[in-house]
Amino acid sequence: MTTIKLYIKEWQQALQQEINHLKKFGGSRYSVTNGRLLSNDGPYSYYFDTSISLRVPVGSSIKLEWGAMKTSGKVLSSEGRGIILALEQSFGDLIPNAYLLHDPWELLEQLIERLDEMKKNKQKRLRVKRLMNPSKETKHPVEKIKSNVHELVLRSKYNPVTFVWGPPGTGKTYTLARTAANKYFQKKKVLILSHSNQAVDVLMGELTDFIKKKQRFREGDVLRYGGNLGETLGAHQEITTTLLLEKQDPLLAQDRKQLVEERRNLKQDLVHSFSKRDSDQLLELETKIARVLEKVRKKEVQLVKDAYIVGTTLAKAASDSAIYEPEYDVVILDEASMAYVPQAAFAASLGKRVIICGDFKQLPPIASSRDLLVTKWLKEDVFHHAGVVESLNEGKLHPQLFLLKEQRRMHPDISAFTNRYIYHSLVGDHESVYKSRNKIVSQTPFKEQAAVLLDTSFTGLHCISDKATKSRFNLWQLLLSFQLIHETYLGGAKSIGYVTPYRAQANLMELLLEELYEKERGQADLIAATVHRFQGSERDVMIFDTVDSEPQDRAGMLLTGKDSERLINVAITRTKGKFLHVSNRNFIEKHVYRGKTLRQLVDHQVRHNQLVSTKEIGSWIQNQLPKLRWFHARRLEVVFRDLNLAKSSITISFPEGTKLSEEWKQQLRNKGKRKLTIISPQKWSEADEWIEESFPFPFVMVDEKVLWLGLPLEGTKGVQPPYVAARLSSSKICEYMLKQI
Repeated sequence: MTTIKLYIKEWQQALQQEINHLKKFGGSRYSVTNGRLLSNDGPYSYYFDTSISLRVPVGSSIKLEWGAMKTSGKVLSSEGRGIILALEQSFGDLIPNAYLLHDPWELLEQLIERLDEMKKNKQKRLRVKRLMNPSKETKHPVEKIKSNVHELVLRSKYNPVTFVWGPPGTGKTYTLARTAANKYFQKKKVLILSHSNQAVDVLMGELTDFIKKKQRFREGDVLRYGGNLGETLGAHQEITTTLLLEKQDPLLAQDRKQLVEERRNLKQDLVHSFSKRDSDQLLELETKIARVLEKVRKKEVQLVKDAYIVGTTLAKAASDSAIYEPEYDVVILDEASMAYVPQAAFAASLGKRVIICGDFKQLPPIASSRDLLVTKWLKEDVFHHAGVVESLNEGKLHPQLFLLKEQRRMHPDISAFTNRYIYHSLVGDHESVYKSRNKIVSQTPFKEQAAVLLDTSFTGLHCISDKATKSRFNLWQLLLSFQLIHETYLGGAKSIGYVTPYRAQANLMELLLEELYEKERGQADLIAATVHRFQGSERDVMIFDTVDSEPQDRAGMLLTGKDSERLINVAITRTKGKFLHVSNRNFIEKHVYRGKTLRQLVDHQVRHNQLVSTKEIGSWIQNQLPKLRWFHARRLEVVFRDLNLAKSSITISFPEGTKLSEEWKQQLRNKGKRKLTIISPQKWSEADEWIEESFPFPFVMVDEKVLWLGLPLEGTKGVQPPYVAARLSSSKICEYMLKQI
């Protein structure tokens, strides 16, 4: 068997293993409520309410779980806060609440089918062979190169495969868009692919902008196919199928619009009062809409045929014959480092020339199964498998690898670390960033500092694991980070990102922002998430919270494992002007060895005087929020006032070995009729309820609404002055803490 046929066989096996894993363990779970039976002649149609708008494609296979009962089904309609499902078995007239399980494994099945077609097509196999085994010799005339764009145009004209390495901020979108436009000016057919709709939109937007500036834009030549119309393409709606359809067949577009509007109104009625007549009408409408969509589909296929440049996602390309059947002169795959190798191979098989662009120093593709073939082919990118990265270990670039080597995003004090430690000094700063980021750098907090390490050493033992998910969280660093967001927002930052490796910590920040910062959030461009959600975006200010500290006895794998360099790289390189790193320096110096990226980052920041210690907390916290206030932990009158004003309950955590002062004992004796719960491994006679568990840090909770962190001081271990306590008014965080008991 030839190597390529063997590869294809292994890819199909890997994809099948991943499908089996997803089918068995499920992925995304959505809560659906108020399910009403619409039709009783199987399959059984149900209409459900959803708390958020679910983006589950129509026709997708799903599972529904109601208590111990399970059934399979398909999505008939999904938009707004309502979804119609066709289920294989009936659960009666009403399903009060259930879980909808959906995983896009059908997309992987479609990719397996495309690989089958590849097996039978010699030309496609040859294209894949060139991708997986790129030639060591280039054929483009080096002496003619005038610029980055010109070099990529030449490379992709003379060489069948070009790998573009685009580190953050090096103008990847700019270069790809102009290269694609150049091919279009030569009347070449170009297909633009990426794994995410967002990435396709950004590239198509940049490309359309450029063609319009050159006054060479012709309607219908450039087409964004599939995906919901996002804000990114707001200025270029004329490249979407929706707008082109309105112009070419206004009656059909009107029909579709009218039916969808009718459906929306009917669904509104159904939410308020459910009637048999309405439900019959809704099913009838769905049938009409399906017929209209069939006509729309035929028109869209024609639009794809007529266009010169088509942009869509990898998933859409593998599932839609309108994309995978034609031949292209050039295929551009963006963000290839996050695509599965079989997806990259499929992309390469569609065109005479292929440009594979991404950054293999950022996050790798994500797969769930632990099968060996899945690990080999679905958890590492095509740059590694094609041997392009190998040459770097010998200190040289592979001949087919084109590096964009000037970054224009980060202030040089931020990029100094990544340029040296991640990109081994192959990437430098464009002269513009020395001035363009000064406005952000001059803002509070930490005026005139672009990079800061906010050190949380010796502030207590705050890092524990969530009971349900085992993901780590750290309330102390969470509150400090929240304060940083507040100071940054008031300092005038236009966009702020909070990033952390741990899902539990990211979820807690989401809760805090929702409860404490709802109004401000509407005015600021503010995202809190794990690192994976940030790839591809940028922010004026980034707050990177590493979470790990005592009493853990080792740093987590996310910060020290195989992919930790990539994860930390993404966290840093989203930043334009201010990088605020919240970390426990003492813990990291003790538990992370010098060769690891996190340790290198901490050492680098210490060496370059970017350290801000707890002693300086009073100088940088300038703006206290009513719901999050900071106090000296020896000033007890405020916490005692809260205890005296408590209406129903007081909950206190005393870590092992806590010896209370007389003042505190007196307070506990004066609790009156309020229920006093003490969480402690040692018994306390004052308690109405004693929970023999233990948190490593003390806290005081009043009426399940107010949380004091860092008190009583007698229960804190390993804390050095200044002794700081935080008072947080948040019923959601209190509820979360009680769930941990």
